[in-house]
Amino acid sequence: MNPKNPLESVYFVNLPENFSLSEKALQLDKSIPLPVQKKDSAPDAPGSFNMEELSGEQVLAGILTVLAYDRNNQHLDYYRSILKQARPDIEKELTEAAVIKAKNEDWDMAEELFLTLRGIDPENAGTKLNTAVFLDQRAESYRQSGLYEDADAYDSDAQEYYREAMEAEPAIPDAFFNAGFFYLKQHNFFDAKDCFETYLALTCDTSDEDLGENGIYKKERAQEIINNISNDNMDDERFKNAYKLISSGQEEKGLEEIREFLSKNPKVWNAWFMLGWGMRRLEKWEQAEQAFMQALTCGGENNSDCYNELAICQMEEKKLSEAKKSLLKALSISPEDTKIISNLGYLSLREGNRSEAQKYFSAVLVYLPNDKIALSELAKLEQGL
Repeated sequence: MNPKNPLESVYFVNLPENFSLSEKALQLDKSIPLPVQKKDSAPDAPGSFNMEELSGEQVLAGILTVLAYDRNNQHLDYYRSILKQARPDIEKELTEAAVIKAKNEDWDMAEELFLTLRGIDPENAGTKLNTAVFLDQRAESYRQSGLYEDADAYDSDAQEYYREAMEAEPAIPDAFFNAGFFYLKQHNFFDAKDCFETYLALTCDTSDEDLGENGIYKKERAQEIINNISNDNMDDERFKNAYKLISSGQEEKGLEEIREFLSKNPKVWNAWFMLGWGMRRLEKWEQAEQAFMQALTCGGENNSDCYNELAICQMEEKKLSEAKKSLLKALSISPEDTKIISNLGYLSLREGNRSEAQKYFSAVLVYLPNDKIALSELAKLEQGL
């Protein structure tokens, strides 16, 4: 069943002469009908609308709905002008609400708010950046829940909004700083380094006093990441190609690239991790395990993903006690990482400990109440499956 179109709850009406949207005298064009949001309790029948009960908030809500979902409406500029006259601080209010919703992982409501903000001002670079960060966070949450296709789709959208934010004039330094971390998570060290270098170039003439404590930290962090990438030669074209190939399902070609990289850079733990990742995707568990062990030896011992990926291989090889040690080590590094907690649940199932598995899957829901994998596994456990 398709979700209801939000525009179906909007009426377009000609306002009466004595109607006012606010205490201010707004310039209204009586020849252009205004969108009005139907009250929740009102019937769906077209003739049910009562002009005498019309409120200013209904008109403003109707305008917001049209700005969000009817981008081809010929009167959008007029509706925007009315909204900004009636509620001058509307963008600030909606931005704060959207950020809070995203922080609380109320993804659908946050998405609707950002959609509305882009309708109010399509060229607002700050909104584009906030949208990119929101989509980035949503992708990360979905990936932790094992929803990889959804995560990839949100990553693709996030990348587009980061690109638009980085093209803004005047330039927004934080767009490059946040995009840098976005590319780091994708193991795209070439573009990550470029973003951090641009961030430093844009902030080089800003005094420490103006930057503040957080700004100083960000400059130091950006430089640290640039140095790490350069020292390990991770902006090499082969490294970049390896990730693209493996992530797109061309594992064998990607493994050729990363092996070539490792032949010249044998001490780079990220490269060993990528080798293990490619092997794991091909279900070559023993070879993948060896690669992840090498990644830990070469400097990845503080990376929870190394231990988590290693544990997956060990579980498949039926090395359950070793897998548990690896997962507990991963959890000690990233105690709120739900994919690690989920894997501890799966490990408990393999050990035959259903009560412990239930505790782990329930713990996932503390952080992600709508996690589909945890909910599914708990349902199976309750049904005795």
